[in-house]
Amino acid sequence: MELKGITKRFPGVVANHDIDITVRRGIVHALVGENGAGKSTLMKILYGMQKPDEGTIAIDGEQVSFSNPGDAIVRGIGMVHQHFMLADNLTVLENVVLGSEKLHGIGAKARARITEISDAYGLGVRPDVLVEDLGVADRQRVEILKVLYRGARTLILDEPTAVLVPQEVDALFDNLRELKAEGLTVIFISHKLGEVLSVADEITVIRRGTTVGTADPKSITTKQLAELMVGSELPSPETRESTVTDVPMLQVEGLRLTAPDQDGVERTVLDDIALTIHKGEVLGIAGVEGNGQAELVEAIMGMRAPDAGVITLDGQDISRTPTRKRREDGIGYIPEDRHRHGLLLEAPLWENRILGHVTEQPNSKGALLDPAAARRDTERIVAEYDVRTPGIDVTAASLSGGNQQKLIVGREMSHHPKLLIAAHPTRGVDVGAQAQIWDQIRAARREGLAVLLISADLDELIGLSDCLRVMFRGRLVADADPATITPEELGSAMTGASSGHLEHASAAGAVTGTAVSDTASEKAGGED
Repeated sequence: MELKGITKRFPGVVANHDIDITVRRGIVHALVGENGAGKSTLMKILYGMQKPDEGTIAIDGEQVSFSNPGDAIVRGIGMVHQHFMLADNLTVLENVVLGSEKLHGIGAKARARITEISDAYGLGVRPDVLVEDLGVADRQRVEILKVLYRGARTLILDEPTAVLVPQEVDALFDNLRELKAEGLTVIFISHKLGEVLSVADEITVIRRGTTVGTADPKSITTKQLAELMVGSELPSPETRESTVTDVPMLQVEGLRLTAPDQDGVERTVLDDIALTIHKGEVLGIAGVEGNGQAELVEAIMGMRAPDAGVITLDGQDISRTPTRKRREDGIGYIPEDRHRHGLLLEAPLWENRILGHVTEQPNSKGALLDPAAARRDTERIVAEYDVRTPGIDVTAASLSGGNQQKLIVGREMSHHPKLLIAAHPTRGVDVGAQAQIWDQIRAARREGLAVLLISADLDELIGLSDCLRVMFRGRLVADADPATITPEELGSAMTGASSGHLEHASAAGAVTGTAVSDTASEKAGGED
């Protein structure tokens, strides 16, 4: 596959400029670059979602032109997007055949073909399972199976490891090696440079919309790759000094939440959750997605009404307080899904800047909105957080995912919250933006900010946290010392396995609200 001179312009910005990439058949070819470098635009062009203004695409020596993804699929190209595109209320089989019923029907023949592909590439996918009952790693395998079912010989994987624990990453890489052994080609987009070096055969680096070089993963280090990619060293999330105080900021006691399953039967999704976060403390929650982390965040934010339990913020009971009041009382919120809970995609950036903070300065004067002040502050956030945009009047949808994330982080940190709920704060951002977000959290922590951190990046979770707790099937089942635990040990605990560096939370502690994080925080505070 050869892309030559690819250029794509949008109003006020050139997303791709004269990009050249050659991808050999039967390899894993990694594409890396900072946020806004043009990776997603380039892949959308290759997948037929957008047409280039200039340049050519050739497959096996034949020049091609795609008007839509259907054209790309016909030429054997499939794409697995970072945000999965599956219907939760359908089975694996139904998701796979949807839109491709003409290939093998919708019954026994389709089921046999799905099983055949799954077995051939070691995907372990079961056709008749509901997607909503699958974990994140299994959902990703379903997405891969979908494109293979349609005959793809080249797979584009956009940030495929963003939500996986280390063991799941290893399993995915085994799947990719199986695909490669069968002669398939994988284009692998990722910000995790260590993973890129471990799985890729060749690497292309783009910066500011143009190709800046290629790299051999056998002869380049993560530090060198980071410098080539963003012009700076690979950052570390490690926090050495303790800033934990003995003043509780958030206390959760006996929190219980039920929700109906696909059959309408109530099931417990949070079971007797008890935790305390002190001023100056980062409490990290580790867990495979789908084990209750999202529900915990939504209960603390007031987006879900728990069946039992008490939530206290800075000494005030907020258990029945509406979400808006909780925000006004000092809770900052970086949501897990920035498209669902963080942004209005079709609204301009300055309007997105005021979401959740309409009544706060500088967005308002008394009861009246102050658009001019909000616009000025949006420009400050754009500059301070390096949000790559041609202006503050473009829509949020026009930004890359990483730049959308930087806008949200800048918005939430600008109001100096007492408590920051940060769900995957650096998901989809490049190493330079990661460092900036980590520095902002560390600086606010030194000023007394309490942080509830949820992340699939275990290095981030271990590096930033003062205390770690493991969530499994809606319960806080164990706690760990970030100074001693490894990502591999933490990943094992997240899947239900035990580890020598984990202390299991007692049932009594979980029920009475005597959270182990209290002890860990007091110990850290004493050392400080």
